[in-house]
Amino acid sequence: MKKSALLAAPALALAAVTLPATAATAAAESWSFQAELAPVNNSTAAGSAVVDVTGQEATVTVEVAGAPALFQGAPYPHAQHIHIGGQGVCAPPSADADGDGAVSSMEGQPWTGGIGTSLTTSGDTSPASAVAIDRFPAGEAYTYQRTFPVDGATLAALQSGTAVVNVHGADPAALSAEAQAKANPMAPALPLASDIPIACGVLAPAQMAMPEGPADTGVETAAAGSDARGLAGAAVLGMLALGGAAVGLRRRATGGR
Repeated sequence: MKKSALLAAPALALAAVTLPATAATAAAESWSFQAELAPVNNSTAAGSAVVDVTGQEATVTVEVAGAPALFQGAPYPHAQHIHIGGQGVCAPPSADADGDGAVSSMEGQPWTGGIGTSLTTSGDTSPASAVAIDRFPAGEAYTYQRTFPVDGATLAALQSGTAVVNVHGADPAALSAEAQAKANPMAPALPLASDIPIACGVLAPAQMAMPEGPADTGVETAAAGSDARGLAGAAVLGMLALGGAAVGLRRRATGGR
């Protein structure tokens, strides 16, 4: 055996022992946010929203009950969005600037902010899909869940506590005659009722999930200590044995001197 190989062997044995103690599992950063969706604009809709973010992916779960069930004889599609860039609160009744008895999305923007993410059931989730009524959940009650890439602006609003969830789609019969006569400002072919928020909530950081196994408190448990001592002992014995073998070979090579 060459001298270099003999010298390298103890180092390899030591590395094999220290590797488990020093290796760390690389994991993407994760956050969780949740909101209680309360009725707004005199609606009866309520529910909850949870946003779980891992790296650049968000899993959004929205549960709603008490929403208007039908729209023009079909299940009522309820547009839902994460709003960003505002004060991070739901719009108050005083936001009704035109006095028609309902706070529209536009009127509420100073409080909720503009649309950052459209919570569609498929396809695009950008503000461009704000009124894609064929890709939103529909009916009186529903559970929505979808995973998709989250953009930087929405993630920043989530982390700063200023992201707001709005669920839209009011019962036209519950609006004033003035509001019933108006069109949706983002989709003039639709009535204003389709734009009116019916449930709103601010997404706040949720308690982080604890990792599996005992917490790393810096205190070594008995089992962990025994395993570590056993591995360390094996390494020392291996190093001594390899060192002894190296000395023996060297003596034979030099004629026992």
